[in-house]
Amino acid sequence: MNNDTISAAPTAIRNANTRKKAMIRIPATKMTACIVQISAEEGFTRGAVRHKGNGKEFPDVSLKYLGKKKDPYIAVIRRISKPGLRVYSDHREIPKILGGMGIATSPTSRGLITDREARHEKIGGEISCHIW
Repeated sequence: MNNDTISAAPTAIRNANTRKKAMIRIPATKMTACIVQISAEEGFTRGAVRHKGNGKEFPDVSLKYLGKKKDPYIAVIRRISKPGLRVYSDHREIPKILGGMGIATSPTSRGLITDREARHEKIGGEISCHIW
């Protein structure tokens, strides 16, 4: 049983990429749904479809691969702020991931936003994960 559901989504995606799975099912929470939605909007995944089973909802995330060798499109997906060590950043100090090629996600009162949106709206806060 995983108590940190925010870490469950990046870990499941990373493990599925290692096994070259086409689709992965992750536990549904508002935060994991936002992570999946942002990764699809930024082009790291193909998208997700909600699926109900055993009275629970699960997003089925469709992963992207490159070429015949099926190299994962997501090279690294990493949880930054953890329950034991929270990481906060001012909007001026939010890191640019690979010079803007990757994204950092930040939960705010308006929902989960990317590093570019946080810099544009001048909103700092917790850095939840990096994707590149």
